Amino acid sequence: MKKFLILLLIFPVYAGLFSQEIPAIYSGIKKDNTGKFYIEKNGEKYYEKISETKIKLTNMLGNPSVTGNGISFYFGDDYFNGTLYYGLINYNDSKHPAPVFFKRNSKIEKGKAEVDIIKNLSGIYDMTDWEKSGKGTLGYRVVAENGKIMYDGIISFFYKNLKFKIAPTIIEGPFISKLKDTELSISFKTNVDIKTSVKIKNKTFYDIQKIKKHEIKISGLEPDTKYEYEVNYADFKQNYTFKTAPETGKRTEFVFGYASDSRAGAGGGERDIYGTNAYIMKKISALGGQQNVAFLQFTGDLINGYSSNKDNINLQYANWKHSMQAFVAHYPIIPTIGNHEVVGKIFVDKNGKQKAFIPNFPFETESGEAIFADNFCNPENGLQSEDNAIYDPDKNRMNFPSYKENVFYYTYDNIAMIVLNSNYWYTPSLKKNTATSGNLHAYIMDNQLKWLEKIIAKFEKDDNIDHVFISQHTPAFPNGGHVKDDMWYNGNNKYRAIVAGKPVEKGIIERRDEYLDILINKSSKVAAMLTGDEHNYNKVRISPEVNIYPENYTFDKLKRKRTIWQINNGAAGAPYYAQDKSTPWTNAVSGFSTQNALVLIYVNGKKVSCKVMNPDTLELIDEFVIAEK
Repeated sequence: MKKFLILLLIFPVYAGLFSQEIPAIYSGIKKDNTGKFYIEKNGEKYYEKISETKIKLTNMLGNPSVTGNGISFYFGDDYFNGTLYYGLINYNDSKHPAPVFFKRNSKIEKGKAEVDIIKNLSGIYDMTDWEKSGKGTLGYRVVAENGKIMYDGIISFFYKNLKFKIAPTIIEGPFISKLKDTELSISFKTNVDIKTSVKIKNKTFYDIQKIKKHEIKISGLEPDTKYEYEVNYADFKQNYTFKTAPETGKRTEFVFGYASDSRAGAGGGERDIYGTNAYIMKKISALGGQQNVAFLQFTGDLINGYSSNKDNINLQYANWKHSMQAFVAHYPIIPTIGNHEVVGKIFVDKNGKQKAFIPNFPFETESGEAIFADNFCNPENGLQSEDNAIYDPDKNRMNFPSYKENVFYYTYDNIAMIVLNSNYWYTPSLKKNTATSGNLHAYIMDNQLKWLEKIIAKFEKDDNIDHVFISQHTPAFPNGGHVKDDMWYNGNNKYRAIVAGKPVEKGIIERRDEYLDILINKSSKVAAMLTGDEHNYNKVRISPEVNIYPENYTFDKLKRKRTIWQINNGAAGAPYYAQDKSTPWTNAVSGFSTQNALVLIYVNGKKVSCKVMNPDTLELIDEFVIAEK
């Protein structure tokens, strides 16, 4: 009987394993008769490490419930101890509402903590009038006993007849997304399934059904117009503003921001709110608002990532969103994928040493691409996947991850932004261990490259678009920290993707040149590549005269017709990289800085100029002109 009960307990886990079909694009991965995945090398089997962690979003939400005098929390782990900081949020007192932490805190013991609202947040400390209105919202911060900040949460409550009740709460957002001249979407998440609405002037837009993940499309707006909007949920409301885009090709003067690489930094405190540098992201989003940016493009390495646990990744994404949500409720931030967004299967030897790290499958639910799409609200005008490419081993079924919401384009007035995923199907262990197959860091695969060429051609014919920007996480011309990989690999063209055990035709430098040929020779409008990955700011002016090849390069060299800029800003909080001066294009690099940075790009008709500011000190780091036709 005892053995039978054990089998019942473990059956859901192994049933899930049995149901996972190994994608045809992998090689060297097998499944034993218990359903466990492994790879084999030199007669030794390396099994997948099944990762289970208590550090995940579902636990850090705290499972709030009511007590006689307030709210109690349980963080899902009887061994978790620490401190709970808390304070009321006044949504009527600031354009950027945030909790004002009370002078006292609560201890977290054996995973549990309580907030005595009656004792500590009433009377002279009731700055939101919850006692009078019968409702309020509490912000709370979960800190482990070693001092590490784990999560910033929000929970609303009702108070009636001397009793508290947990209320529907917006726990992430609202965020402005898919901004156009006459429409946009407002997205957010709630703690329970509810219907919500957004009111603009005298018109209300509703959810269709009760859900937790909300995306409400707003239409019928006027171009280049500032609006107030009100998000309504249960008996609560929040008020913010946004401004619609101008008509395409109107050629009004505007500014947008660019940054990447906000994964956790050193220094403690908010520089590492589990997985992300919330301190610098708050500064960047605040500076963006102060500079009236039309939007902020953020390309990759939002979080530490590199996890095999989906809910752990969700926690890191939640912390990234929380760090700036009070500011980007007013303007869009468009995030995309870097290498740290990978979610994978980890294979280890009998001593627990990692031997391989591959993207997780099933791709449609467990890949880094799928989890990213579930957390954000980006345009869906890209391509489907790498399925049906020449190297697809089985064209009768889906084999590759999706490009949904991680490859796309959007326009604003007279500029277009094309966002690529240069870490698609990224396999961290591929460079050292090719046995499993996978894609290389920075390698843009065939279908994505063809799609890029198609979209570039589209904008070449569009008289309303004067300037095109390309953004992908990895630089074509690395200068500090990633000269060993990115689109260079120390000048070694042998590195490339491997599909179903077979290397693809083109090496990394050949593929880089095909990419550059599209941007430079097949386009007159691409002004700059916006990149990250290297944790610094710099710019590279790639004129036709600049050498971009290693010595004794035996493949065809690309003849370039015009100059293009690469603006690298991976300085949004991740640990810095100093400059590497070993590349052929070193003399074309300028402005190199390890300060934290926000790139501000000013567009005024045919002229495009750039200012780079430190969001912490407000120091001007660099200033230059990109285009003045």
